[in-house]
Amino acid sequence: MTLALALAWAGLLASPFVVRARRAAPATRAVSLGGTAVASPTRSAPWQSRLGGSVIRLREVAGFRVFLAPFARQRAALADAALARELPVAVDLLGVAVGAGCTPYLAVEVAARWSPPTIAASLHAVVRACELGVGFGAAWHDVALRHARLEPLAEALATGDRTGAPVGPALARLAAEERAAARRRVEAQARRVPVRLLFPLVFLVLPAFVLLTVVPGLAAGLARL
Repeated sequence: MTLALALAWAGLLASPFVVRARRAAPATRAVSLGGTAVASPTRSAPWQSRLGGSVIRLREVAGFRVFLAPFARQRAALADAALARELPVAVDLLGVAVGAGCTPYLAVEVAARWSPPTIAASLHAVVRACELGVGFGAAWHDVALRHARLEPLAEALATGDRTGAPVGPALARLAAEERAAARRRVEAQARRVPVRLLFPLVFLVLPAFVLLTVVPGLAAGLARL
């Protein structure tokens, strides 16, 4: 009786797979026949084979990009967070260099040597572009297109270089704004800490507390009965 019930349950569970296999069998035979017809030695179309291969390669590349998309977004978010942390330091260095009499280009060149690594790469990119003949404003425009967080700094330096206006007050104001924004981000992260601690507290700490304190007392009480 048990064996019969087990076989009946196995048949019920396997029936959807059997139906799907029966439906897929004609399509598989048609594809195989189509493949043999295309591969027949009569007259083949090379462009069709090349097109099919390119489509397959495009699908593989698209799937690979979709697979890597979350990692790319995470990398971009980490780079943006690093820029947000390092931007006030770089703006202060630029302000000191400008206050010492440097032009905006020389200030960027000096700040690129002493800035933190993430934003120093952007400053070095501006310096290299200017050495290759690109204008100072155009170089900063390209950097701001890659990193939107650097757009206010790029606008302040490019405007100062183009018009000759003092850049120091704009840099001081930008540094104050970036520090205030960094303070707000830290406060927001601090407010999210209790929410993040809720899961381990409810699902790990409290069950461990119950198992170590309540359960032994109940077991001892039940053993005395």
